Amino acid sequence: MNVNYDFRFDDGRTVEFRVTDCPGEPESPLPSWTKLAHCQCSSCPLKASGTSHCPAAIEILPVVEAFRSDDAYQKVDVKVTDDRRSYTKRTSLEEALRSLLGLKMANSGCPVLSELRSMAVHHLPFASSDEFIMRSVSDYLLQQYFAMRNHKEPDWDLKGLVERNQRLQLVNQALWQRIHSVCEGDSNLKALLNFFSMASSVSFSLESQLRKLETKMTGEEIC
Repeated sequence: MNVNYDFRFDDGRTVEFRVTDCPGEPESPLPSWTKLAHCQCSSCPLKASGTSHCPAAIEILPVVEAFRSDDAYQKVDVKVTDDRRSYTKRTSLEEALRSLLGLKMANSGCPVLSELRSMAVHHLPFASSDEFIMRSVSDYLLQQYFAMRNHKEPDWDLKGLVERNQRLQLVNQALWQRIHSVCEGDSNLKALLNFFSMASSVSFSLESQLRKLETKMTGEEIC
């Protein structure tokens, strides 16, 4: 994985981030809000005795620091480049950060967020809610197909997908609490809330989301 995010603001400011398979060493000293015990997820399997800091918090730290004072709705020109193609969009900082933070969290060492790793490998910047549902379901069903090929019990009813997104919601809530006290602006906070909303759409309304997709794919109203 080699994804570059280039932010260009109307006042001439530029900020760049690169996400790779081998993240660099974190800054030192790390701020207190990155400690594992600080607002730790209720479902976190890690122990402070073995892991001093939250892997996801460490991964998003540079982004949080860079945009801690920024307004979520200001416009920014963003170019995203990977090894295959590039994407450009003029959008709100909130949407751009949701895309970048989602990629960085999936690429962190968090054992819960790492469940999104396969989606991160085929990262789609600025994905809409419908695209998120489509990619999440497709990715999960492919995993179930591989499970079946390896003589394991597949989950065609998507129960595991709903449970996975419930776990993601808990992580997003905890991360939001972590950074709330250190952000003067609302860009990072609203980006995480937006990501949280997408995970919620899978947890609470997957069937209705699938019906919407079915309607669009077949062109027929589903009663």
